Amino acid sequence: MFKKSMSDCPIEKNKTNQEQLSEPFFERDKGILIVISGPSCAGKGSVCKIICKNNPDLRLSVSETTREPRNYEKNGRDYFYVSKESFEERITQGQYLEYATVYQNYYGTPKDYVEQLLDSGYDVILEIDIQGAAKVRSNYKEGIYIFIVPPSMQELRRRIEERGTESKEQMEMRLNCAYEEMRNADDYSYIVINDKLEEAARRVQSIITAEKCRTERLKNKIEDILGR
Repeated sequence: MFKKSMSDCPIEKNKTNQEQLSEPFFERDKGILIVISGPSCAGKGSVCKIICKNNPDLRLSVSETTREPRNYEKNGRDYFYVSKESFEERITQGQYLEYATVYQNYYGTPKDYVEQLLDSGYDVILEIDIQGAAKVRSNYKEGIYIFIVPPSMQELRRRIEERGTESKEQMEMRLNCAYEEMRNADDYSYIVINDKLEEAARRVQSIITAEKCRTERLKNKIEDILGR
């Protein structure tokens, strides 16, 4: 399922070609798709926030939704707000990498938006749940799939309690969901344990950097160096 974007990495649809990529060695024809999942309160959103701040060539995908915007939300930053009719038409056209219905509202990751960013050379993060990641994986097998986990279930419980937004019943439901989600961690290419936030963000950054250095991603660069 979708995850909303963060304002630390805002980008509008018509601006993807107007900025200069900052890492010349890694310039390539297409960006890398990075999918990050994990149970609630594992810290995946905070990790994404840190690596977005540190990487000007990284974009956090913005979802589309049919629900009304809240007072503090901005179109193109938090979500792209569309009508139910438009969303359903785009479903029939296969225009979403993944989508879901939550409380009678649609949420989805727009394929054209993500592909526009990738084609412009930007790496794109999708912060989505395991069901959404499975749908994306069927079309983007070459993507980077990272699962963020807490160091222990006791620590996850502490984080949920500290947030203070759930009743006891809701907290138990979240913990049960976390158990089930973590059983699917082996579907991902990488697992990052978020024991300390900054260290977890560095691990994710290391994964992204290593993936950029894969031979198949830099073949054209070698040809340039050899002057062929």
